[in-house]
Amino acid sequence: MPLYKSYKIAHDTKLLVWKITESLEELSEGTVLKNVCEQRLMGMKSEQHRKGFMSVRKLLAEAGYSDLDLFYTEDGKPHLTDGKNISITHSYSFSAIIISNRSIGIDMEIRREKVIRIADKFVEKEFGYLDQDNTEDYVRRLIVIWGVKEALYKMFSRQGLSFKQNIDVDSFKMEDLKGTATVHFEEINSNLPFYFEEIEDFTLVYSIDNN
Repeated sequence: MPLYKSYKIAHDTKLLVWKITESLEELSEGTVLKNVCEQRLMGMKSEQHRKGFMSVRKLLAEAGYSDLDLFYTEDGKPHLTDGKNISITHSYSFSAIIISNRSIGIDMEIRREKVIRIADKFVEKEFGYLDQDNTEDYVRRLIVIWGVKEALYKMFSRQGLSFKQNIDVDSFKMEDLKGTATVHFEEINSNLPFYFEEIEDFTLVYSIDNN
């Protein structure tokens, strides 16, 4: 399948999603990689990871870019050579990118009950509003919370930033498809909006700094 979804969130922000159904060869067709990215691809042991890597290059092409336009700073954060911000995610059969003039972060996670076993690694204050007796709702909300914290971590890309201690997701309604979260770490004290969408068995989350 080619591009799964593409939409303009704001005048300067676009989000693109790819559903990975192609072979690695099909995803690689027509794509030129920088030497460093070619080496990185060859070093990946999992074909699933290689497919995710190449599907992101397909998304870049859909957005009018190529692998040559993408680079990473020492903190591991991706950037585009034209100065725009980019955030990247891939999970199993999906990948997504968000591009903006503003600070942004994106994440996509598969919804599985195993998230319950690791909840205490990334949830703290949020336990106060989560209903652990309703398993389906609990899992859906945990995945949103996890996605929000991953997206905000990518946005700030600061070493030592803790999902559990430094990022708080405010109570939210699943039907609203949005909410707010606070990042408090060192000199950072930011309240930020987040948005989410359930796509098949996955949850897509992104945040945009409107300040």
